[in-house]
Amino acid sequence: MAAQPVNVLITGANRGLGLEMVKQMVEAPCPVRKLFACCRDPHGPRAEALQALAKKHPGIISVIRLDATDLCSIKDSAQLVGSMVGTGGLNLLINNAGMMAKGTLRDTTPEDMQSTFNTNVMGPMNMIKEFLPHLRAAVQANGKPGMSCNKAAVISISSVLGSLDLVKQTYALFPAISYRISKTSLNMLTACAAEELKEDGILFSVLHPGWVRTDMGGDAGEIDAPESVQGMLRVIASLTEQHNGAFLDYKGKPVPW
Repeated sequence: MAAQPVNVLITGANRGLGLEMVKQMVEAPCPVRKLFACCRDPHGPRAEALQALAKKHPGIISVIRLDATDLCSIKDSAQLVGSMVGTGGLNLLINNAGMMAKGTLRDTTPEDMQSTFNTNVMGPMNMIKEFLPHLRAAVQANGKPGMSCNKAAVISISSVLGSLDLVKQTYALFPAISYRISKTSLNMLTACAAEELKEDGILFSVLHPGWVRTDMGGDAGEIDAPESVQGMLRVIASLTEQHNGAFLDYKGKPVPW
């Protein structure tokens, strides 16, 4: 994925796109230095595949308990990761954990909206804030000009359903109003972070993974997780300061805001 080994953290790494990211990163010709694979229940049945992968790559994959809706959990994880990466810092933070509550405006409950917002927006915001010292440390350790995932980057997995420009084309097919609103908010969060922290040398971008056949995407998806992740990792590796604050799909094509 990268020209040199980097330290990476992925949320929601026990299944779907997150698990596939872990797999492809550690099996790449130039693997990561340390990969922090985060999920809510590392010892539960839904993390068995991740734990098996970690056993195959000892010293590289560290499975960490992290609940993106729990600020205390995020703080604890940031402290643990900081102790493991030291002055080398964290090069790449991938906000992948997410949830979807399907429904239209008329049948979406306040609870649906709140829980979706907590996971898809508040989670990434708190991740950025708590891991910022480690991202800054990576910039210092790299010492090179420009922006890249080799230096320090935050990539958040968004969706074309969060695009305001495309609502008329996509709404009838898939309403999911709380999910749409949360992803639009995630896009704005990323744009704001890109602007506020550009002087720190940290790259921010959001990616649309495509309509993927996963637990969240459903069986009717257009592509499988390996194809989506292969494309996204290729895009991530190609990002520069010109893409700071960009909204791209898994093929690298700009998505309208």
